[in-house]
Amino acid sequence: MFRFIHTSDLHLGKRFGNFSGDLPSRLREARHMVIARLAQRAREQGATTILLAGDTFDTETPTPDVRRQALAEMGHHAPIRWVVLPGNHDSLQATQLWTTLIAEAPENVVLAVDARPIELAADAVLLPAPCTTRRPGRDLTEWMDGEGTPEGTIRVGLAHGAIRSFSEEGNASEIIAPDRARRAGLDYLALGDWHGALEVDSHTRYSGTPEPDRFKHDQPGGALLVRIAGPSSLPEVTPLETASFAWLRLDLHLLDSDDPVAALEALLPEPRHRRQTLARVVATGRSRLPKRTALAGAIESAAPDFAFLELDDASLATECEADDLDMIDRAGALREAANVLLAEARDESRSAADRDIARAALARLYSYAQAVAA
Repeated sequence: MFRFIHTSDLHLGKRFGNFSGDLPSRLREARHMVIARLAQRAREQGATTILLAGDTFDTETPTPDVRRQALAEMGHHAPIRWVVLPGNHDSLQATQLWTTLIAEAPENVVLAVDARPIELAADAVLLPAPCTTRRPGRDLTEWMDGEGTPEGTIRVGLAHGAIRSFSEEGNASEIIAPDRARRAGLDYLALGDWHGALEVDSHTRYSGTPEPDRFKHDQPGGALLVRIAGPSSLPEVTPLETASFAWLRLDLHLLDSDDPVAALEALLPEPRHRRQTLARVVATGRSRLPKRTALAGAIESAAPDFAFLELDDASLATECEADDLDMIDRAGALREAANVLLAEARDESRSAADRDIARAALARLYSYAQAVAA
């Protein structure tokens, strides 16, 4: 039985500029350290080959330290063999990058820069489709259909890009033929680009990224162990955990009667896991003004426990009564402003967006008044 690890989209060197403090550097380091975790999973499973299905680097110009340290780490785990495919973020258009990688790569790192067969084992051949540019605009796997291999050989395809309209960048449609594995007689087609694990058919899969980098995919980072008994047999695919950080979207739907602080605490992971967790709490439904303010305060209080924690309450409608406004002020300029905002929030002649802005402004005014009172 031939076995290997299928992974993709390491995006080494990604800057994570949307975060502050030391978190960007922690996230970058986690992406480098996943190389060792992938090698560990390979040893545990008896696999000697790791296929990287594109976007090993985040850009076509990774810094020398990112490039050389990645190669050094891969080289350290010999005799495990790494097969690195150019993706859309690190395509062959970056000639200087791939010329340098060819010169620096250790013996156990194979750069799949040509659309030609690569022998993986005596009875297994890899057919790679390296990305020639960021957006090739054509199906780079088409050549696999006519590429013959000796009888009895396991055929594995390796490609990066969109299939069935799946694309991380949302601007590609059906670039890779959905039935390429059947057309080309592939026993397995290993794909990269989609950052979540996805089964297209019994012979075609996206591995997802081994270390998540966004809230888009509601699943942990991982890789796939693939075992193929022989030509024309169904591959056995087993997910493997590899991530050190968890990216969680937590949906919090509230009713007027709910205690938002208690509901939030029930959603959050246990304290010892929070340091390695980035979480976005998406609040929907309806809540009274004091409870909405309490929810925002609970998020602020819990945030230091997490790598990152934020509240998205754009879709949380705010209910407000006269006694809520009394807690802002009973008279004067603040009360007058609160009355105006409440009237605008309830004015059905206004657009939904304008009413939402008024509710949000009223919530901020309430928070400000409570902070001053405290």
